Amino acid sequence: MGAQWKAKHKDIAANVRGRVFGKLVKEILVAARGGADPAMNSRLRLAVEQARKASMPKDTLERAIKRGAGLTDEPVNFEQVIYEGFAPHQVAVMVECLTDNVRRTAPEMRVLFRKGQLGASGAVAWDFDHLGMIEAEPTAKGIDPEEAAIEAGAQDLEAGEEEGTTLFYTDPSELDLVSKALATHGFNVLSAKLGYKAKNPVSAASLSAEALEEVEAFLAAIDENDDVQNVYVALTD
Repeated sequence: MGAQWKAKHKDIAANVRGRVFGKLVKEILVAARGGADPAMNSRLRLAVEQARKASMPKDTLERAIKRGAGLTDEPVNFEQVIYEGFAPHQVAVMVECLTDNVRRTAPEMRVLFRKGQLGASGAVAWDFDHLGMIEAEPTAKGIDPEEAAIEAGAQDLEAGEEEGTTLFYTDPSELDLVSKALATHGFNVLSAKLGYKAKNPVSAASLSAEALEEVEAFLAAIDENDDVQNVYVALTD
């Protein structure tokens, strides 16, 4: 869970699908500011691919692109804000938000961080690497992830969250390039985005069962906030 924390058993929550779509729509709205054509806008292309894999309805997807690109009368005022601090037991956390009202989001984050510690900008960012993150799965048996990483230009790799997947790390500026290259070296790209990877993660095994439960409860509460896009935590299995 070192690269990006994902809530356990999220698939059983009735509102998960709506939350996923909500986050994807926000990403599309912001990405489409750079142009409505995915072929000319790599961030939008990646967001559209994610939306399609999540089975987002076509009309919802097209409406979000048009709105984000300024082709409708509906204003788009989302901005990215990152909150840094610690979960219980001094586990570093970076929370990436897309919000249309920072005055609402900021106090909500302060409340959520009461069981941890909210820090100022830069409080924990120094202990994270900003990287491109590509989650992919082989299209056939026997394909070597390490060989594909070298050929595609990835910097590093590790086992993905889902069985059989691999998480490839890239320089932020090469995310789109490596994502396309992996597709030509036997991998189906499931997701690709910029994110944060902890340099010195805490081992979950070093925490008691009770302490780990407190950390996961804290992270789950953060993740459920509507303005939160991604949660990155310095914790490894």
